[in-house]
This record gives sequence, structure tokens and C-alpha cells, in this order.
Amino acid sequence: MEFVHKLQETFKANANVDNQQQMEAYMRNLFVFHGIKAPVRKQLTKELVAAYKPFLQEHIREVVTQLYNLPQREYHYTAMELYQKFLNKKYDLKDGRFFTGLITTHSWWDTVDFLAKHVFGKYLLQFPEQKRKMLDFYSESENMWLNRSAILYQLSYKNETDEAELFKQCTLHKDSDEFFIQKAIGWALREYGKVQPEAVLHFVKSTQLKELSKREAIRRLI
Repeated sequence: MEFVHKLQETFKANANVDNQQQMEAYMRNLFVFHGIKAPVRKQLTKELVAAYKPFLQEHIREVVTQLYNLPQREYHYTAMELYQKFLNKKYDLKDGRFFTGLITTHSWWDTVDFLAKHVFGKYLLQFPEQKRKMLDFYSESENMWLNRSAILYQLSYKNETDEAELFKQCTLHKDSDEFFIQKAIGWALREYGKVQPEAVLHFVKSTQLKELSKREAIRRLI
């Protein structure tokens, strides 16, 4: 696929060994990098996208799949950002299965959190009839990253947050020993606390949360 090949050529030409080592160390050596920092990567991508916009509009899912099959982490970042850019508010029903595959592929907080907030959350606004089925699947899954996504999907909702659902997800996972679940609960509650502080304080006081979740939830409220 020409776009993918051009992107690979561009990223390889702008690889930075020093950045690569730092970025790989920061990500616990779970992924390999070209060493291209986000502002540079996004500018390089923007220039290429402008030349291939009609093609990307027609073939975005195939492009995303190919990019996710490449080893360097920059391709995964670019893939999810392009997916969100070209399909925001224009998802097909079948995209639920597609982005669930993205969440569970090369999973770590950096990609999962973007997909949960900017894709999964927006998809459920477009297809509210899918909400119960997908949230139950995510929250009941043995995949920790799907659990985290079910907790975080409302991060951008603000006053449109389904409070009962947020508190339900936090309660479902409150006993988890997973750091990333405890952190997600605290983060989701802290964000909601920006618009409904009293509700969050009441929930935290009346629910036996893990100490990390509790600390993260209320650290800007008291």
C-alpha cells in the first residue's frame, strides 16, 4: 500500500537513535521505536495525509490494520490517530469490533487510553444502543485493558457523563489489584469531579476503594 510505504520511508529518514533509546526505556522496552517525538511525527504525518486524503477516506481501516502490523510504536500512534480523524462521528456499526481489536493489540496505556476516550467513547455516543452490550463485554472481560477502557470511556463527556454508569464501573473493579485499573478509577472519578465534585466525594466516602484509587480521585477536591 503506497501510503504505508511512503510513511515508512519518511519515518525511517527521520529516525533518531538517541530518542529511540530514551523512548524505549520510558516504555519499559515493551516496544521498539524509530525515535520520532510526537510533534515531529504528527507534522510528518500531516504532510503525507494531505497528499493521500481521498485514498485514506476510502481505505482507512485497511491502512490502520497495516500500520498496526508494523513493529515500531510510532505506526501504532499514527494508526489510531488517523482512525479517529477520518471516522469521528462517522463510524459504522462494525467499527465496535474493529477498535476492540486495536485496544487488545500491542496494548499499553498510551494507546488504550487514546482509544478509550477518543474512539470508544465517541462511538457509544453515535450508537447508544450498543452501550450496554459493549460495556458488559468490556467490564466482564479477562483483558485488563478492556476493563480499563470501560472505566475511562467517558473522560471527555463532562456534564454528559452517565454518573450511574461511571460509579457502576468503578464499583465493579474497585477490588482489583491491577495498578492500571486502580489508577483508571481514580482518574475517571477525578475528571468527573471537575463538574460534579460533591457526587464524587460522596461516592468515594461511601465506597471502599483501593487507596491509590481514592487518592487519585480526590487529590484536587480536598
